[in-house]
Amino acid sequence: MPTESCRIEKPRTGGGCRSLCVAAWAAFAALGSSGASADGVDPLLTAARSSKPLVDLRLRFENVEQDGIPEEAHALTLRARLGFETGKAWNTSLLAETELLTPLQDDYNSTTNGHTGFPVVNDPESYEINRLQLANRSIPDTTIVVGRQRVLLDDERFISRVGWRQNEQTFDAVHVINQSIAKLTIDATYFNQVNRVLGKESALGRYHGDSYLANVGYETPVGSLVGFGYWLDFEEAPRDSSQTFGMRLSGKRSVNAIELAYLASYATQQEYAGNPLRYDEDFYVFELIGTLREVSLGTGIETLDGDGVKAFATPLATFHKFLGWADKFTVTPPNGLEHHYATLGFARKSVGVFDTLGATLVYHRFESSRLNVDYGSEIDLQLQARWRQVNFLIKYADYDADAFATDTRKYWLQVEYAL
Repeated sequence: MPTESCRIEKPRTGGGCRSLCVAAWAAFAALGSSGASADGVDPLLTAARSSKPLVDLRLRFENVEQDGIPEEAHALTLRARLGFETGKAWNTSLLAETELLTPLQDDYNSTTNGHTGFPVVNDPESYEINRLQLANRSIPDTTIVVGRQRVLLDDERFISRVGWRQNEQTFDAVHVINQSIAKLTIDATYFNQVNRVLGKESALGRYHGDSYLANVGYETPVGSLVGFGYWLDFEEAPRDSSQTFGMRLSGKRSVNAIELAYLASYATQQEYAGNPLRYDEDFYVFELIGTLREVSLGTGIETLDGDGVKAFATPLATFHKFLGWADKFTVTPPNGLEHHYATLGFARKSVGVFDTLGATLVYHRFESSRLNVDYGSEIDLQLQARWRQVNFLIKYADYDADAFATDTRKYWLQVEYAL
């Protein structure tokens, strides 16, 4: 188990990430032969020639109407991720990607633009290195990734890239994945900087600290069984420093013409590193989704316990995916959260000019896990379609507050192209 005694000096800038990549490239090259390959071709030249471009463009309009704030937010933003990934030299590939986030209409509070009279839309103007990583596969059945990178574990309930926001979350990390034993995946990560969606101009846009992630999955006859331990140390947000241990089981079963997907997960969390609080809280979720041809129906319950001062926290998760699209529960309330939800979905291929067409309806009910306080409810609606490499999205969220936050309505119009 990681302890405070193993802390090391951490880079605080993009330069530190680049230095880490340079050092890693030298180490990886030492694993293989230097100079030209057996056929006389320079490995670096071969890697460069087999490079591929990375292009991801997203144009989004987001409208937010929130009780208690007289102005509506109108955020029209263009996000471009542009980069490349090389072929392999000494079993090592390089990926470099920039991220450019430009507001075309900025009548919204990005938390850094000073527009405090508008509701918050967490898409601040940003121009930065999104990913800069080396991936090596010299060791059989093992991938080692070093540098600024995405880290996604399981369904992203605890560790995520927060892909919904225009500026995604990345990690300056060393990430090792081993699959040398059949049906077993061992995933371990060390990181000392989180590049959050708030952007580098925000005081909370970067989290520093020595953090560790351990995730071990095994494929069983009834589904994927995963055990995990996460040790998070955040110098800028010590109250969110925590150690979490848990397990999850997810799988699918066919019952006549119906495909059933199920999920059960439990975790326990305590304080860690510089957290001044003392707490011990639990998390669990149970979910069941049935799909018949093009229609799916699901239900679930998720609980994050709290003691009135501190609740079970998942600061590196993608909240939007799980706790309602209005994003009212990005921080677990001190009295905890009990979340009941039901989903109805429809998906069909080859509809008119579209390759796929889908619709989703989600109902959420939020209560406290302690004292049984009725927080509120939410209805989410979504329609999306794909044509070749272009995705279209129309989305709506309506949060009806009772004893938590305020009534909020949001809608989005989005088009995205990815190469």
